[in-house]
Amino acid sequence: MDERRNNLLKEIVETYIKTAKPVGSKALCCQFDCSSATIRNEMANLEELGYIEKNHISSGRVPSEKGYRYYVENLMEAEKITGSDMLKLQKIFANHELKLSDAITKCMEIISDITNYTSVVLGKNSSDNALLQVNIIAISEKELVAIVCTDKGIVENKAFTIPSTININEIIKTSEIINKMLVGTPINEVSRRLELDVKPIIKKQIHQYETVYNIFYSAFNDFVNNNSNIHISGRTKLFEQPEYNDITELKRLANKLDDVKFIEKVSSKDIGDENEIKIYIGDESKFDPNVTIIRKKYHINGEEGTIAVIGPKRMDYQRIVSMLDYIDKKLDSRKEENGN
Repeated sequence: MDERRNNLLKEIVETYIKTAKPVGSKALCCQFDCSSATIRNEMANLEELGYIEKNHISSGRVPSEKGYRYYVENLMEAEKITGSDMLKLQKIFANHELKLSDAITKCMEIISDITNYTSVVLGKNSSDNALLQVNIIAISEKELVAIVCTDKGIVENKAFTIPSTININEIIKTSEIINKMLVGTPINEVSRRLELDVKPIIKKQIHQYETVYNIFYSAFNDFVNNNSNIHISGRTKLFEQPEYNDITELKRLANKLDDVKFIEKVSSKDIGDENEIKIYIGDESKFDPNVTIIRKKYHINGEEGTIAVIGPKRMDYQRIVSMLDYIDKKLDSRKEENGN
Protein backbone atom coordinates (compact mmCIF):
# COMPACT_ATOMS: atom_id res chain seq x y z
CA MET A 1 0.00 0.00 0.00
CA ASP A 2 1.88 3.02 -1.27
CA GLU A 3 0.79 6.59 -0.70
CA ARG A 4 -1.43 6.76 -3.77
CA ARG A 5 -3.28 3.57 -2.88
CA ASN A 6 -3.69 4.78 0.69
CA ASN A 7 -5.16 8.06 -0.52
CA LEU A 8 -7.37 6.28 -3.02
CA LEU A 9 -8.75 3.86 -0.44
CA LYS A 10 -9.34 6.74 2.00
CA GLU A 11 -11.31 8.62 -0.64
CA ILE A 12 -13.36 5.54 -1.58
CA VAL A 13 -14.25 4.81 2.05
CA GLU A 14 -15.17 8.39 2.92
CA THR A 15 -17.13 8.90 -0.31
CA TYR A 16 -19.10 5.70 0.25
CA ILE A 17 -19.79 6.70 3.86
CA LYS A 18 -21.30 9.98 2.67
CA THR A 19 -23.22 8.77 -0.38
CA ALA A 20 -23.99 5.08 0.25
CA LYS A 21 -23.33 4.63 -3.48
CA PRO A 22 -20.58 2.50 -5.04
CA VAL A 23 -17.61 4.58 -6.14
CA GLY A 24 -16.55 4.46 -9.79
CA SER A 25 -13.26 5.40 -11.39
CA LYS A 26 -14.65 8.45 -13.20
CA ALA A 27 -15.59 10.10 -9.91
CA LEU A 28 -11.99 9.76 -8.71
CA CYS A 29 -10.13 11.03 -11.81
CA CYS A 30 -10.46 14.73 -11.02
CA GLN A 31 -9.69 14.16 -7.35
CA PHE A 32 -6.34 12.53 -8.13
CA ASP A 33 -5.62 14.19 -11.46
CA CYS A 34 -5.10 10.81 -13.08
CA SER A 35 -6.51 9.11 -16.13
CA SER A 36 -9.48 6.82 -15.77
CA ALA A 37 -7.27 3.90 -16.81
CA THR A 38 -4.78 4.63 -14.00
CA ILE A 39 -7.56 4.81 -11.42
CA ARG A 40 -9.13 1.59 -12.70
CA ASN A 41 -5.76 -0.14 -12.47
CA GLU A 42 -5.22 1.04 -8.87
CA MET A 43 -8.78 0.05 -7.92
CA ALA A 44 -8.12 -3.40 -9.38
CA ASN A 45 -5.03 -3.63 -7.19
CA LEU A 46 -7.03 -2.60 -4.10
CA GLU A 47 -9.66 -5.19 -4.98
CA GLU A 48 -7.02 -7.89 -5.40
CA LEU A 49 -5.61 -6.96 -1.98
CA GLY A 50 -9.10 -7.35 -0.50
CA TYR A 51 -9.67 -3.72 0.54
CA ILE A 52 -12.56 -3.01 -1.82
CA GLU A 53 -15.11 -5.19 -3.56
CA LYS A 54 -17.46 -4.96 -6.51
CA ASN A 55 -21.07 -4.13 -5.80
CA HIS A 56 -23.34 -6.59 -7.57
CA ILE A 57 -25.64 -3.88 -8.95
CA SER A 58 -23.00 -1.43 -10.13
CA SER A 59 -19.63 -1.18 -11.80
CA GLY A 60 -18.43 0.83 -8.81
CA ARG A 61 -16.60 -0.48 -5.77
CA VAL A 62 -17.40 -0.43 -2.05
CA PRO A 63 -15.06 -0.95 0.92
CA SER A 64 -14.75 -4.47 2.29
CA GLU A 65 -14.53 -5.23 6.01
CA LYS A 66 -10.77 -5.45 5.55
CA GLY A 67 -10.85 -2.05 3.84
CA TYR A 68 -12.81 -0.45 6.70
CA ARG A 69 -10.40 -1.97 9.23
CA TYR A 70 -7.38 -0.65 7.34
CA TYR A 71 -9.04 2.76 7.10
CA VAL A 72 -9.77 2.89 10.84
CA GLU A 73 -6.27 1.81 11.86
CA ASN A 74 -4.17 3.65 9.25
CA LEU A 75 -6.08 6.31 7.33
CA MET A 76 -8.77 7.83 9.54
CA GLU A 77 -7.70 11.23 10.79
CA ALA A 78 -8.41 12.43 14.31
CA GLU A 79 -11.34 14.80 14.04
CA LYS A 80 -12.48 17.36 16.56
CA ILE A 81 -16.15 17.25 17.42
CA THR A 82 -18.15 19.74 15.33
CA GLY A 83 -19.52 22.85 16.98
CA SER A 84 -23.16 21.84 16.52
CA ASP A 85 -22.60 18.34 17.93
CA MET A 86 -20.63 19.76 20.85
CA LEU A 87 -23.33 22.29 21.68
CA LYS A 88 -26.04 19.63 21.88
CA LEU A 89 -23.96 17.43 24.18
CA GLN A 90 -22.62 20.38 26.17
CA LYS A 91 -26.14 21.34 27.25
CA ILE A 92 -26.53 17.97 28.96
CA PHE A 93 -23.34 18.28 30.98
CA ALA A 94 -24.14 21.89 31.84
CA ASN A 95 -27.17 20.64 33.79
CA HIS A 96 -25.51 19.75 37.10
CA GLU A 97 -28.82 18.60 38.54
CA LEU A 98 -28.56 15.52 36.33
CA LYS A 99 -26.83 12.47 37.76
CA LEU A 100 -23.88 11.37 35.65
CA SER A 101 -25.68 8.15 34.70
CA ASP A 102 -28.68 10.15 33.44
CA ALA A 103 -26.40 12.55 31.57
CA ILE A 104 -24.81 9.59 29.78
CA THR A 105 -28.19 8.22 28.74
CA LYS A 106 -29.38 11.59 27.43
CA CYS A 107 -26.13 12.13 25.49
CA MET A 108 -26.52 8.77 23.78
CA GLU A 109 -30.14 9.62 22.90
CA ILE A 110 -28.86 12.80 21.25
CA ILE A 111 -26.21 10.88 19.30
CA SER A 112 -28.92 8.54 18.01
CA ASP A 113 -31.10 11.49 16.98
CA ILE A 114 -28.41 13.33 15.04
CA THR A 115 -26.81 10.32 13.34
CA ASN A 116 -29.78 7.99 12.74
CA TYR A 117 -27.82 5.17 14.35
CA THR A 118 -28.83 3.09 17.35
CA SER A 119 -27.17 3.94 20.67
CA VAL A 120 -26.85 1.73 23.73
CA VAL A 121 -26.00 2.34 27.38
CA LEU A 122 -25.27 -0.75 29.45
CA GLY A 123 -24.89 -0.13 33.16
CA LYS A 124 -24.84 -2.43 36.16
CA ASN A 125 -27.78 -4.80 35.99
CA SER A 126 -30.27 -6.20 38.46
CA SER A 127 -27.95 -9.06 39.43
CA ASP A 128 -26.10 -6.53 41.61
CA ASN A 129 -29.24 -6.09 43.74
CA ALA A 130 -30.47 -8.29 46.57
CA LEU A 131 -34.09 -8.64 47.64
CA LEU A 132 -34.94 -6.32 50.52
CA GLN A 133 -38.70 -6.78 50.70
CA VAL A 134 -41.79 -7.71 48.74
CA ASN A 135 -45.10 -6.10 49.67
CA ILE A 136 -48.68 -6.67 48.56
CA ILE A 137 -51.13 -3.77 48.40
CA ALA A 138 -54.81 -4.50 47.77
CA ILE A 139 -56.43 -1.97 45.43
CA SER A 140 -59.81 -3.73 45.46
CA GLU A 141 -61.16 -7.22 46.06
CA LYS A 142 -59.81 -8.38 42.70
CA GLU A 143 -56.88 -6.03 42.10
CA LEU A 144 -53.55 -5.87 43.87
CA VAL A 145 -50.06 -4.49 43.39
CA ALA A 146 -46.89 -6.44 44.16
CA ILE A 147 -44.01 -4.13 45.15
CA VAL A 148 -40.45 -5.45 44.96
CA CYS A 149 -37.67 -3.50 46.75
CA THR A 150 -33.91 -4.13 46.65
CA ASP A 151 -31.03 -3.24 48.93
CA LYS A 152 -29.80 -0.76 46.27
CA GLY A 153 -33.02 1.24 46.47
CA ILE A 154 -34.64 0.02 43.26
CA VAL A 155 -38.43 -0.31 43.57
CA GLU A 156 -40.68 -1.92 40.98
CA ASN A 157 -44.38 -2.65 41.11
CA LYS A 158 -46.65 -4.91 39.10
CA ALA A 159 -50.45 -4.82 39.08
CA PHE A 160 -52.49 -8.03 39.03
CA THR A 161 -56.12 -8.94 38.69
CA ILE A 162 -56.79 -12.05 40.74
CA PRO A 163 -59.55 -14.66 40.24
CA SER A 164 -62.51 -14.41 42.60
CA THR A 165 -61.59 -17.86 43.94
CA ILE A 166 -58.32 -16.53 45.38
CA ASN A 167 -58.33 -15.09 48.88
CA ILE A 168 -56.08 -12.05 49.00
CA ASN A 169 -54.99 -13.02 52.52
CA GLU A 170 -53.30 -16.08 51.04
CA ILE A 171 -51.29 -13.83 48.74
CA ILE A 172 -50.27 -11.64 51.66
CA LYS A 173 -49.32 -14.75 53.63
CA THR A 174 -47.16 -15.91 50.72
CA SER A 175 -45.38 -12.54 50.62
CA GLU A 176 -44.59 -12.94 54.33
CA ILE A 177 -43.09 -16.39 53.67
CA ILE A 178 -40.98 -14.95 50.83
CA ASN A 179 -39.73 -12.11 53.05
CA LYS A 180 -38.81 -14.60 55.76
CA MET A 181 -36.97 -16.98 53.44
CA LEU A 182 -35.53 -14.91 50.58
CA VAL A 183 -34.49 -11.49 51.92
CA GLY A 184 -30.83 -10.95 51.01
CA THR A 185 -31.01 -13.24 47.96
CA PRO A 186 -29.50 -11.77 44.76
CA ILE A 187 -32.49 -10.65 42.72
CA ASN A 188 -31.61 -12.76 39.68
CA GLU A 189 -31.61 -15.88 41.88
CA VAL A 190 -34.99 -15.20 43.52
CA SER A 191 -37.04 -16.98 40.84
CA ARG A 192 -34.96 -20.13 41.20
CA ARG A 193 -35.26 -20.14 44.99
CA LEU A 194 -38.95 -19.36 44.69
CA GLU A 195 -39.34 -22.60 42.74
CA LEU A 196 -37.04 -24.77 44.87
CA ASP A 197 -37.52 -23.43 48.41
CA VAL A 198 -40.76 -21.44 48.64
CA LYS A 199 -43.11 -23.40 46.40
CA PRO A 200 -42.94 -26.60 48.51
CA ILE A 201 -43.83 -24.54 51.61
CA ILE A 202 -46.81 -22.69 50.13
CA LYS A 203 -48.03 -25.93 48.57
CA LYS A 204 -48.81 -27.10 52.10
CA GLN A 205 -50.31 -23.83 53.34
CA ILE A 206 -52.00 -22.13 50.38
CA HIS A 207 -55.13 -23.55 48.75
CA GLN A 208 -54.52 -22.46 45.13
CA TYR A 209 -50.78 -22.31 45.55
CA GLU A 210 -50.00 -22.62 41.80
CA THR A 211 -51.89 -19.43 40.93
CA VAL A 212 -50.42 -17.56 43.88
CA TYR A 213 -46.92 -18.80 43.03
CA ASN A 214 -47.27 -17.58 39.44
CA ILE A 215 -48.14 -14.07 40.65
CA PHE A 216 -44.85 -13.75 42.50
CA TYR A 217 -42.83 -15.56 39.85
CA SER A 218 -44.13 -13.10 37.23
CA ALA A 219 -43.38 -10.10 39.46
CA PHE A 220 -39.75 -11.14 40.03
CA ASN A 221 -39.18 -11.99 36.36
CA ASP A 222 -40.52 -8.59 35.32
CA PHE A 223 -38.23 -6.94 37.86
CA VAL A 224 -35.13 -8.60 36.38
CA ASN A 225 -36.17 -7.76 32.81
CA ASN A 226 -37.08 -4.15 33.62
CA ASN A 227 -33.88 -3.51 35.53
CA SER A 228 -31.32 -4.98 33.19
CA ASN A 229 -30.15 -1.34 33.03
CA ILE A 230 -29.94 -1.40 29.26
CA HIS A 231 -31.03 1.81 27.56
CA ILE A 232 -31.47 1.64 23.79
CA SER A 233 -32.19 4.71 21.70
CA GLY A 234 -33.16 4.79 18.06
CA ARG A 235 -33.90 1.11 17.49
CA THR A 236 -35.84 1.96 14.33
CA LYS A 237 -33.51 4.75 13.20
CA LEU A 238 -30.96 2.18 12.10
CA PHE A 239 -33.48 0.76 9.66
CA GLU A 240 -33.62 4.08 7.81
CA GLN A 241 -30.15 3.31 6.47
CA PRO A 242 -30.21 2.01 2.87
CA GLU A 243 -28.32 -1.15 3.89
CA TYR A 244 -31.43 -2.45 5.61
CA ASN A 245 -34.09 -2.05 2.93
CA ASP A 246 -34.48 -5.83 2.63
CA ILE A 247 -37.39 -6.88 4.84
CA THR A 248 -35.78 -10.20 5.83
CA GLU A 249 -32.57 -8.46 6.90
CA LEU A 250 -34.57 -5.81 8.73
CA LYS A 251 -36.57 -8.37 10.73
CA ARG A 252 -33.45 -10.35 11.62
CA LEU A 253 -31.67 -7.28 12.95
CA ALA A 254 -34.80 -6.01 14.72
CA ASN A 255 -35.06 -9.30 16.62
CA LYS A 256 -31.46 -8.92 17.81
CA LEU A 257 -32.07 -5.37 19.00
CA ASP A 258 -35.02 -6.65 21.03
CA ASP A 259 -33.02 -9.52 22.55
CA VAL A 260 -31.29 -8.58 25.82
CA LYS A 261 -28.73 -11.39 25.45
CA PHE A 262 -27.61 -10.04 22.07
CA ILE A 263 -27.45 -6.46 23.33
CA GLU A 264 -25.33 -7.54 26.29
CA LYS A 265 -22.72 -8.83 23.82
CA VAL A 266 -21.97 -5.18 23.05
CA SER A 267 -20.13 -4.92 26.36
CA SER A 268 -18.20 -8.20 26.05
CA LYS A 269 -14.63 -7.85 27.24
CA ASP A 270 -11.74 -8.51 24.89
CA ILE A 271 -7.99 -8.20 24.80
CA GLY A 272 -6.62 -4.67 24.97
CA ASP A 273 -7.01 -1.45 26.86
CA GLU A 274 -10.64 -1.19 27.98
CA ASN A 275 -10.21 2.58 28.42
CA GLU A 276 -9.85 3.04 24.66
CA ILE A 277 -12.65 3.58 22.17
CA LYS A 278 -13.14 0.24 20.42
CA ILE A 279 -14.39 -0.31 16.88
CA TYR A 280 -15.85 -3.66 15.83
CA ILE A 281 -16.65 -4.10 12.15
CA GLY A 282 -19.01 -6.76 10.82
CA ASP A 283 -18.18 -10.21 12.19
CA GLU A 284 -15.83 -8.63 14.74
CA SER A 285 -18.87 -7.26 16.57
CA LYS A 286 -20.12 -10.71 17.65
CA PHE A 287 -23.52 -9.04 17.29
CA ASP A 288 -24.30 -9.01 13.59
CA PRO A 289 -22.14 -9.33 10.44
CA ASN A 290 -23.82 -6.32 8.81
CA VAL A 291 -23.18 -3.70 11.48
CA THR A 292 -20.32 -1.78 13.05
CA ILE A 293 -20.23 -1.19 16.81
CA ILE A 294 -18.17 1.64 18.30
CA ARG A 295 -18.03 1.50 22.08
CA LYS A 296 -16.38 3.01 25.14
CA LYS A 297 -16.27 1.79 28.72
CA TYR A 298 -17.00 4.26 31.49
CA HIS A 299 -16.48 4.26 35.25
CA ILE A 300 -18.73 6.19 37.63
CA ASN A 301 -18.49 5.97 41.42
CA GLY A 302 -16.82 2.59 41.19
CA GLU A 303 -19.39 1.23 38.73
CA GLU A 304 -18.51 0.17 35.21
CA GLY A 305 -20.69 0.51 32.15
CA THR A 306 -20.53 0.74 28.38
CA ILE A 307 -21.73 3.30 25.85
CA ALA A 308 -21.97 2.18 22.24
CA VAL A 309 -23.25 3.18 18.84
CA ILE A 310 -24.54 0.54 16.42
CA GLY A 311 -24.69 1.45 12.74
CA PRO A 312 -23.99 0.10 9.27
CA LYS A 313 -20.43 -0.78 8.34
CA ARG A 314 -20.67 2.41 6.27
CA MET A 315 -20.68 4.35 9.55
CA ASP A 316 -19.30 7.85 9.94
CA TYR A 317 -16.40 6.57 12.04
CA GLN A 318 -14.68 9.90 12.61
CA ARG A 319 -17.83 11.63 13.84
CA ILE A 320 -18.85 8.86 16.24
CA VAL A 321 -15.35 8.50 17.68
CA SER A 322 -15.14 12.26 18.24
CA MET A 323 -18.50 12.35 20.05
CA LEU A 324 -17.71 9.37 22.30
CA ASP A 325 -14.32 10.89 23.07
CA TYR A 326 -16.02 14.17 23.99
CA ILE A 327 -18.44 12.40 26.33
CA ASP A 328 -15.56 10.53 27.96
CA LYS A 329 -13.63 13.75 28.60
CA LYS A 330 -16.72 15.51 30.00
CA LEU A 331 -17.34 12.58 32.34
CA ASP A 332 -13.78 12.80 33.58
CA SER A 333 -14.10 16.54 34.24
CA ARG A 334 -17.45 16.09 36.06
CA LYS A 335 -15.97 13.35 38.22
CA GLU A 336 -13.06 15.61 39.11
CA GLU A 337 -15.45 18.41 40.03
CA ASN A 338 -17.41 16.03 42.26
CA GLY A 339 -14.26 14.55 43.74
CA ASN A 340 -15.07 11.03 42.51
